[in-house]
Amino acid sequence: MERIEQIKDFLKDSPNDAFLNYALAQEWIKLGDMDAALNQFLGLLEKHPDYLATYYHLGKLYIKLGRKEEAMSIFDTGIDKAKKAGEQHTLSELQSAKLELEYDDD
Repeated sequence: MERIEQIKDFLKDSPNDAFLNYALAQEWIKLGDMDAALNQFLGLLEKHPDYLATYYHLGKLYIKLGRKEEAMSIFDTGIDKAKKAGEQHTLSELQSAKLELEYDDD
C-alpha cells in the first residue's frame, strides 16, 4: 500500500501524468483490486488515448475479469493506434495478445 500512497502523492502534483496513472493501475492489480485498476485504466484512456501501454494491460485485465469481447475490442483499438504511431514492439505485443485470446476462444 505504501507504493500506492507514494504514487498518489506524485499525482497530486502531476494529475495528468500518463505514466503515474498507468503505474497506479498496475499497483492496484498487484494488490488484487481489479475494480480500482479498471477505473484507473479507463480514466487513463480517456485522458491519454495515445498512451499505448494501456491497451495491452487493460485488455489483459478484461480477460481476467471474464470480459473477452471488451478485451478483443481494446486490443483492436490498440493495434490500430500502434500502427499509426509506428510502434512495432507494442504492435507485436497487442497482436500476440489478440491471437492468444482468439486461440483460447476456440
